[in-house]
Amino acid sequence: MTGEIKTKVALIIEYDGTRFSGSQCQPRAATVQSEVESAIEKLTGEKLRVMLSSRTDTGVSALGQVASFRTGSTLAPERIIGGLNHYLPQDIAIKAAYRIPDDLDVRRAAVSREYLYRIWNEPERSPLNERFRHRVAPRLDERAMDAAARLLVGTHDLKAFGSADKGPERSAVRTVYEASVSRNGAEVTFRIVANSFLTHQVRNTVGALIKVGTGDLTVEEFKGLLLINAPGKAGPAVPGKGLCLIKINYRKDLGDYNENT
Repeated sequence: MTGEIKTKVALIIEYDGTRFSGSQCQPRAATVQSEVESAIEKLTGEKLRVMLSSRTDTGVSALGQVASFRTGSTLAPERIIGGLNHYLPQDIAIKAAYRIPDDLDVRRAAVSREYLYRIWNEPERSPLNERFRHRVAPRLDERAMDAAARLLVGTHDLKAFGSADKGPERSAVRTVYEASVSRNGAEVTFRIVANSFLTHQVRNTVGALIKVGTGDLTVEEFKGLLLINAPGKAGPAVPGKGLCLIKINYRKDLGDYNENT
């Protein structure tokens, strides 16, 4: 099953983040990374470290997380998918696997990441809908929220939207390619695509947008957050359960790379 020559494998992973303390390994906590590493060890006999392209917080789910690892296994990608899914818990699934060039860093090579945050905008609770949505009782003005969200597009210092309790980041400048808010019945959705994100940036952004939607913050006041040089001024951060990492984009599809290019 394994050989002396190691090659790199990229995985596309879907997971329900409800019971996980985030994606990255943590002592004495269930995480997506630890589960994937355990499954790889059971399949190949190799104890190794998996690299994730994007970190997700406690309770956050993913439709298209990307991970990579170097292995001596000669299993074909389709056998890797089936084997890992056999050992993984039901709330994690490998959707695709590819052999990629050894020098392709799945985190640094990503050109953008896409997230959705779902809000259930109803006064009464809905257990089924709220599993992956954050409920907000007051009626939200999604048009005002959309106008505010679109101000994020461009290259900005987004320090105010970062976490106040994680320490200063080396740079808070990020490029946002798309940002919008839409409504479908009781569901209000925030979509954002950016080159990368600050810690808790999306959850703090949604917290501020909800204040716009309830009239507690004007669109102009939201715009002013782009000028504040202090972490954590946006928000408050909304729960992780409404957030989903939809896709990580590269210059070409991972399936179009191969280990020899």
